[in-house]
Amino acid sequence: MRTAQYHGDGRITAVDHPAVAPGLDEVRIAVAYTGICGTDLHVLHGSMNSRVSIPQPIGHEMSGTIESVGTDVTALSVGQRVTVMPLLWCGECPACRAGNAHVCQNLDFVGIDTPGSLQELWTVPASIVVPVPEQVSLRDAALIEPLAVACHDVARSRLTAGETAVVIGGGPIGQLIALVARSIGATVILIEPSDERRAFAAEHGAQVIDPMAEDAAAIVEQATGGAGADVVFEVAGAEVTALTSVDYARVRGRVVIVAIHAQPPPMNLHRVFWRELEIIGTRVYERADFDHAIELLAGGLVPVSDIVTDVLPLDRTLDAFHLLERGGAMKLLIDLRKEDAS
Repeated sequence: MRTAQYHGDGRITAVDHPAVAPGLDEVRIAVAYTGICGTDLHVLHGSMNSRVSIPQPIGHEMSGTIESVGTDVTALSVGQRVTVMPLLWCGECPACRAGNAHVCQNLDFVGIDTPGSLQELWTVPASIVVPVPEQVSLRDAALIEPLAVACHDVARSRLTAGETAVVIGGGPIGQLIALVARSIGATVILIEPSDERRAFAAEHGAQVIDPMAEDAAAIVEQATGGAGADVVFEVAGAEVTALTSVDYARVRGRVVIVAIHAQPPPMNLHRVFWRELEIIGTRVYERADFDHAIELLAGGLVPVSDIVTDVLPLDRTLDAFHLLERGGAMKLLIDLRKEDAS
């Protein structure tokens, strides 16, 4: 089979590699699509080399069909459309025992800590395989994982219908958060310097602000009658956006930290004190978030297909990374299908 392997030093190459037969409680998936995200870019840049066994295929946003199953697998069947929730937890650490297995203290993130979905045939434990309904195309199903991230972020924020959410950063996750927030009846204001990304958000019902040309805090204050937003999502991951995220929140508002900051950024704790703000961390997702994401897709409530700007073949995986790196794509998929599939 063909696979795209990360070799370190910013190198990813497509090579032939033997497929792994499924064990007793495993399934082998014929991968249709794999999405490339910011975490994958961190891998390419070498910041996760301590976790990746080089050379290794990476990738965790995916869709496909089950090609074969282990003898102990009874709940899944060959030909079934699926995605993967790429988390393996220990079940024994304090986080797991407290019911927070998704942030297990010994978490194995599949696609980083173990081989990922940038391969034509991917063998994984049956326990992390999630069925996809027939009405969701395989192309759209590759967006279930990032949509589940957005569902988890919104759930953690406790955002409700009628509230106002500010989303800082209009990349794929920021746009998905805005779409999920809109789906529950919230008003969304998105802050983003890119003309194209602001246009996308505006087309899908958000008020948009260009922080390079406008006073974002003043506009949010005006839009909320001087109160500020109920919830602020910091998705941009820049030092300045972390610092100013609290400026948009109302008294006793919630500020949700979504982005991964490579270095601890400064934050205006005086504002946190003065307005009695909550700072909420959010990481990955739970199974309920996957189920919610699939429900949104199956019901046509979130137009994820509009976010996909490019689909490239496996042999051009490194080109895809470079395209994403340059900001030349919103969401990019790698097509691993051997034959046409919907």
